[in-house]
Amino acid sequence: MQKENYNFLPDQYQSTGEPTINHNYLKDQFSDYKDIFLKIEKLIVKGDYTLGKEVDIFEQRYAELTGTKYAIGVGSGTDALFLSLKALGVGPGDEVITTAFTFYATIGAIVTAGARPVFVDVGDDYNINADAIESAISKNTKAILPVHWSGLVCDMDKIKNIADKHGLAIVEDSCHGIRAKYNDQYAGSFGDTGCFSMHPLKNLNVWGDGGVIVTNNQELHRKLSLLRNHGLLDRNRCEIFAYNSRLDTLQAIVANHLLDKIDHITERRIANAKYLDKALREISEITVPERADNKKQVFHIYSVLGKNRDELQKHLVANNVDAKVHYPIPMHLQPAAKDYGYKRGDFPNAERISDTTISLPVHEFITTEQLDATISAVRSFYQ
Repeated sequence: MQKENYNFLPDQYQSTGEPTINHNYLKDQFSDYKDIFLKIEKLIVKGDYTLGKEVDIFEQRYAELTGTKYAIGVGSGTDALFLSLKALGVGPGDEVITTAFTFYATIGAIVTAGARPVFVDVGDDYNINADAIESAISKNTKAILPVHWSGLVCDMDKIKNIADKHGLAIVEDSCHGIRAKYNDQYAGSFGDTGCFSMHPLKNLNVWGDGGVIVTNNQELHRKLSLLRNHGLLDRNRCEIFAYNSRLDTLQAIVANHLLDKIDHITERRIANAKYLDKALREISEITVPERADNKKQVFHIYSVLGKNRDELQKHLVANNVDAKVHYPIPMHLQPAAKDYGYKRGDFPNAERISDTTISLPVHEFITTEQLDATISAVRSFYQ
């Protein structure tokens, strides 16, 4: 009997063919792979595979990069969220308030920590509506988990005020947000912890999964360092029985290599997004989100809203533009959320965005000619 295949991603990518203007830029991103190989050769000679020196270097650099005191390398962005919740004491019977419009990992981390996700609608910027958070707080609420969608920092002043007022923890899902700013403060530095992903298609990416947690709290740093490494104080003493979620030394080598380029990556994405914004605002069927002057958005994803979205996506793919939808089903309507009692109409903004959002390639290797071709393809659909 043939084994059922849950590895759906290859089929998903194959279904869109090989568009010229692609979201996937990894071949270009790592065109200097031989330089990384030379660094990995040194690792092989030393055998420093687990929590090695390159991890220490990476953590120091990442803390400096985010304006925080501590950084802890972990196995993935999802683990960063999960371990943060565990370190803050979130567990069965607790509730965590978060956005209805996010990637599955945000909610998965809450649920696997043992807590119940409580959803809040989003604003027109796709981020959690801070004004709606307080009404969702109950006696069981333990934390707020805002998501800086596509590298746009949430309204953290309001969120912090609410958290302080009610004695709640804040775990920032900054997986899209490396180098993003709100009022000159970096994403990840506002809450008790900030959580980042280094998945291969993130702005700072590695050769597989990887994640980072940042914090300014010394005790949280201590707890998280234990939680990611079996709870070990040293080779022979275990303070708590915990998890195995260490950032591999090999992945830290790749991350350190790319950290030298992160400001270039960030500025190119911003420039490409501004170019698209200017042109797409002239098309009445496209809605470009407002861009706040006090926020530096880093555009892990470039999304707009489009009339007849599904047909537009097919048209763009047919014209060699790798248009994607992030994401067509909001979290409260996912099959996995059926037991929470939500229904269509509960979060109208999240539902409207899910029904009409479309994402266009904006990474640092996109050329002006490719941006023009993308714009022309959008125009030709509506004309």
